[in-house]
Amino acid sequence: MGLPFLRILLLSIFISSFTDLSSSTRTHSNENGVLEEEDEYLKLKLVHINDPYSSPQKTLVSDSHRLSVLLSTLPNRKALKTPVVSGASSGSGQYFVSFRVGTPPQKILLVADTGSDLVWVKCSACRDCSRHEKGTSFFPRHSSTFAPFHCYDSSCQLVPQPPKTHCNKTRMHSTCRYQYSYADGSRSSGFFSRETTTLQTSSGKSTKFKNLAFGCGFNISGNSVSGASFNGAHGVMGLGQGPISFSTQVGKKFGNKFSYCLMDYTISPPPTSYLILGKANTIKKMNFTPLLANPLSPTFYYIGIQSVEVNGKKLDIDPSIWEFDEEGNGGTIMDSGTTLSFLAEPAYLEILDAFDAEIEYPRIFDPALGFDLCINVTGVKKVSLPLLSFRFVGNSLFSPPATNYFIDAADDIMCLALQSVSSPLGFSVLGNLMQQGYLFVFDREVSKLGFSRHGCALP
Repeated sequence: MGLPFLRILLLSIFISSFTDLSSSTRTHSNENGVLEEEDEYLKLKLVHINDPYSSPQKTLVSDSHRLSVLLSTLPNRKALKTPVVSGASSGSGQYFVSFRVGTPPQKILLVADTGSDLVWVKCSACRDCSRHEKGTSFFPRHSSTFAPFHCYDSSCQLVPQPPKTHCNKTRMHSTCRYQYSYADGSRSSGFFSRETTTLQTSSGKSTKFKNLAFGCGFNISGNSVSGASFNGAHGVMGLGQGPISFSTQVGKKFGNKFSYCLMDYTISPPPTSYLILGKANTIKKMNFTPLLANPLSPTFYYIGIQSVEVNGKKLDIDPSIWEFDEEGNGGTIMDSGTTLSFLAEPAYLEILDAFDAEIEYPRIFDPALGFDLCINVTGVKKVSLPLLSFRFVGNSLFSPPATNYFIDAADDIMCLALQSVSSPLGFSVLGNLMQQGYLFVFDREVSKLGFSRHGCALP
C-alpha cells in the first residue's frame, strides 16, 4: 500500500519573487532591413539514456507505476488544491536535461517532466566532498549562492512539509523543509531553497538565473527516485503549469512558451533532441489545439480529442470518453515523462478491436510480453501496420507513424504499445513514444498546443 500524497493549497504569489533572470538580447533585421532587438531563447539538450525497446516489460511496469503516481496526485475534489509531488517515473524511456546549478556551477541530470511542477535535485551534505564523484549530487556547501527559504516565507507554503513540522518564526535559520511521497512509498525530502542556475541561450552564451526555487533533497529513498531504476537521474525538472515549475519560473522571461522535439533514439547514431524555452521553433506548417484548463488538476497539459481513426475509419468512441468531468476526473494529458500511451478503457478496446481486424500477421499470445496485441513478423521484409490518427479539438489531425505505437518486444515480435486505463478517476496519457518525431510547442500565453512533423531540425 503506497503512502498517501501530501497536498497543499495553491497560494497566489508573484513568480518574479522567485526568479531574477539575467539574460542578453540579440538583434536581427526585419523585412525592411531595420535592426530589431529580440530576447534570446534557452536551448537545453535532451539526453535519452535507456531504450524502452530493449526491455518492453520494464517499460510497461515503470509506466504503470508512473500512472499510479500521477493518479495519486489528483487532489481532493472538495477543495481547490494542486499537487506539487513530482510525477517522475521509475524505469526506462525518459529524457534528461543537463542542468547546472550553484556558484560555481555544478552539472547534474534532471528528468524533463511535463507531468509535474517541482524542480528538485539530489543534494549531499558532505563537508569533504573530494571523495564524492562530481555529477552524482549537488553540493550546497560548494555554492556561494545557495539559500534555503525560511519556513515562514510564503514560498514555503507551496511545498508539502514533513509531519509534525513546526515553524519557529523567530529563529533566523529555521529552514523550509519539504517532503513528498510516491505511491510505492518512495520519498524525497530536504530544504526548499533558491539558487542560481546557469543555462545556455540560443547564441551559445551562458545565462544566469538567480533565485530559482527548487527542492534540495537530502533524503532520497525508494525505487522511484533512487538507484538504477531512476536511470542515473539526479532529480526532476518539473515543466508543469504550477507556480514553482521550471517552465513557469524561467519561462516567464521567454513568453511563457516552451517546445521540444523528441527524436527517434533507436537511430544510430541518435539525433539530438532539444528543449527550447522561448519563441524559437515555431514554423508555418503548425497545427494547433487548445490547452484545456482543469482547475482541480492545474499542473497537467490537457487536450481535447474529437475522434479516433484507424486506417481512415472513424471509430465509434463517445467524445466524452476523452473529457474531464465537473469533478475534474478523466481527460487527456500530454506527458513527456511517460513512455507508453494510456487510454480510457472504452476507447482502448475500440482501438484494439480495430487493429485486430486490420492486421493480417499471425498473433502471439504471451502474457509475459505485457501487451494485448502482439504479432509475429518473422521473414517480413517490410512490415505494414494500420495508421492510427487522433483528431484533436480544433479539427487538427495527429497521425503519428506506426513506430510511435508499435514496439519490437522480442525478435520478430511487435506489440501495440498502448495500455488501458480502467480507473473511473483516471485520465488518458499520450506519452513520449507517441510524441516522437514531432515538434511540440506548449504556448501557455495563449493556452494552445502546437505540433508538426516539420521543424525538428531547428534551431
